[in-house]
Amino acid sequence: MSRLEQEQPTATQAATGQVAEGPRRSPLFDVCVHEVNLNGAVDAVNGLIARGMPSHVVTLDASMCVAARRDLELRRIVLHAELVTPDSVGVLWAAKRKGIALTDRASGVEISERLCAASAARGTRIFFLGSAPGVAEDAAIRMRDRYPGCNIVGTMHGYYDAVEERNVLHAIRQAAPDVLLVAFGIPKQEKWIALHREALGVPVMIGVGGSLDVMSGRVERAPQWARRFNMEWLYRLAQNPKKIGKALALPRFVWMALTR
Repeated sequence: MSRLEQEQPTATQAATGQVAEGPRRSPLFDVCVHEVNLNGAVDAVNGLIARGMPSHVVTLDASMCVAARRDLELRRIVLHAELVTPDSVGVLWAAKRKGIALTDRASGVEISERLCAASAARGTRIFFLGSAPGVAEDAAIRMRDRYPGCNIVGTMHGYYDAVEERNVLHAIRQAAPDVLLVAFGIPKQEKWIALHREALGVPVMIGVGGSLDVMSGRVERAPQWARRFNMEWLYRLAQNPKKIGKALALPRFVWMALTR
């Protein structure tokens, strides 16, 4: 076993080492998940905002579970995150097989929109980071139109180079958000948050994948029937065949659930 592997906490150690407050954390494969539904996840995020210390929220899907088997850095990040929400039907199914009490998804796009909807009343300051040029700005416009008073304090696309990153970090610090939504895709967004969380000091940083594309209106959310029959992943794949890599992880995930 390598030194890095020896330094990794196991999913069970992460679960048993949790603080008493907040939702229960349970081991799942090599990572873990908190026993929350969407309402519970939003409540937990608001609790982290009130706490005021830099916190990482991971939205766990099947592809991340598969990737964490070999990516020890990603595994460590998930195990140390303050909140890990179930972001796919696959995670719900696997959790049920393991006896974990999960009843509903708490996806990145749903959490993000809930936070936007309540931001005016709660005073929550939100920053959108990531996706292609123009997407974060369009998402901010739509959220402000949909939720008058939505308190989005900054936007920035994710197509910048290492030289420009210093300016990006400065802009985030200057905006002083309570919530930073990072849409770089798995695992880049999780690693970026882990690298910069202390320097930025944002109370809640969430990796939200393609959520800004959906919130901007450039990518349509699956219709209600597709969500009801747990086929949203197939609908999104048909819209964007580039997501085939994530889809190919599903058979490996099913094998993991049936054999571990």
